[in-house]
Amino acid sequence: MPSSSTPHLLLLTAAWLAYFALHSLLASLWLKRRVADRHPAWMRGYRLGFNVIATLLLLPPLWLTFADHGPWLWRWTGAWAWLANGLALLALAGVAWSLRWYDGAEFLGLRQWRERRHGVDDQEGFHLSPLHRHVRHPWYALSLVLIWTRDMSASLLVTALLLTGYFVIGSRLEERKLIAYHGDVYRRYRRLVPALIPWPGRALTAERAAALTAASEHAAQRGSQEASGASH
Repeated sequence: MPSSSTPHLLLLTAAWLAYFALHSLLASLWLKRRVADRHPAWMRGYRLGFNVIATLLLLPPLWLTFADHGPWLWRWTGAWAWLANGLALLALAGVAWSLRWYDGAEFLGLRQWRERRHGVDDQEGFHLSPLHRHVRHPWYALSLVLIWTRDMSASLLVTALLLTGYFVIGSRLEERKLIAYHGDVYRRYRRLVPALIPWPGRALTAERAAALTAASEHAAQRGSQEASGASH
């Protein structure tokens, strides 16, 4: 099996960094607002186009990760392999289970396309799934479980480290948008619940989560009424 050379690992690192930069730029409120101001009709397909582009841009770094991953640095064997694979299956099941609390058409951008939406605001509103009561970014957390329960080569380790760093940085960038959308309600939620790693004593009860959701809905209704009043 060929070994991963230093040039290959540097190219892999550059590919991931380029992906992270483009992904963050396309997801940023700054770019969305510029597009909405200059080409409002484009916003109808922005989310859908973002998902397509993000998926296509993901292919080169993934190909570089697996095309020449070199010898294994470590592999899970015996009872450790059962544990690692069991955790990975639980993570996949967690992602699949959590989908019931997401609006798939909204997430993919199909609803925005059908309804010809031109805004940049969060249309789904503030909602907390059972997993969100334990971590603020459950998909990132579950993805980290998947990443670090795999056998590791040099290329896979570089990818794992870079993805872990991006999940940490990307979650903070995402929270800037969530604060812009939901204001003090999200700030309160952020103080109460950890970002990526569940922590004893820092989980919301169902009642507390419902109270935060109700507060967000009340704030949204009040903002809508104020905007309606200002327009008259």
